[in-house]
Amino acid sequence: MSPTPIEVTVDVNGVSLFTRTLGAGPSVTVLHGGPGAHHDYLLPQFDALAAGRRLRYYDQRGGGRSSVDRRTPVAWSDHVADLDALLAGNGDCPATLLGYSWGGLLAILYAIQHPDRVSRLALVSPAPVTAAGRRVFEERFTARSRDPDLLAARDALRSSGLRDRDPDAYRQRLFELSVAPYFADPARARDLTPFRVNGRTQTAVWTSLGDYDLQDALGRLKVPALVLHGRHDPIPIETARETAGLLGAPLRIMEHSGHVPYIEDFDAFRDTLDGFLPRVP
Repeated sequence: MSPTPIEVTVDVNGVSLFTRTLGAGPSVTVLHGGPGAHHDYLLPQFDALAAGRRLRYYDQRGGGRSSVDRRTPVAWSDHVADLDALLAGNGDCPATLLGYSWGGLLAILYAIQHPDRVSRLALVSPAPVTAAGRRVFEERFTARSRDPDLLAARDALRSSGLRDRDPDAYRQRLFELSVAPYFADPARARDLTPFRVNGRTQTAVWTSLGDYDLQDALGRLKVPALVLHGRHDPIPIETARETAGLLGAPLRIMEHSGHVPYIEDFDAFRDTLDGFLPRVP
């Protein structure tokens, strides 16, 4: 029988953050992507890493079940401060951080700000560490979104009448088509747990980062790290090589995956991380 996760709302820095804890053993704090999303779409696959360790998930401020009003700041520095408060409250410093996509960049930002409070970094499909790299990703994602097969599928959905016949099925299919450009095999989008992104939070975080470039600061970090990246990720694999190189970390390329290796290359994803993250014997 699978262990039952513990779900608790924690108050930090004037906001309430939804948290979910699974497993027992050394703690690993999981940072979801977005910004402005929530942890649910990492499930159930990430839970496979709970054997021999404690996974701590949370919805970052301004997303999921950690919603905030429009007056509450949601800049990158606020996310770093929230993470610091959660780690301190859990007694998890120095921390093992497992960051996915934007969560990988959040882990890097935290480690740069608090290098003595991080013991290990595992970065899965990490966002680029420069604004220039992010712009390349945006261009590639836009180009993939204009793929003729995807455009035809969207047209077929609009004319299908499914929206009136079965609104839930329509929304599911619409979601799949919206995230399909992230996948090496667009059909695998059906296996991703649906999620939403809070647009205000997403815009505020990237705006607060400005024309960022973390290369110099990242090169000064001395922390054990691992980078996983899909061969077919719209985030350029060159940026993952750059991140791994600056950290002096191995880069594990998921050959059959786009941006979501925990779905498209699950066995390699699980086995690679299971060998790197701390666990009980």
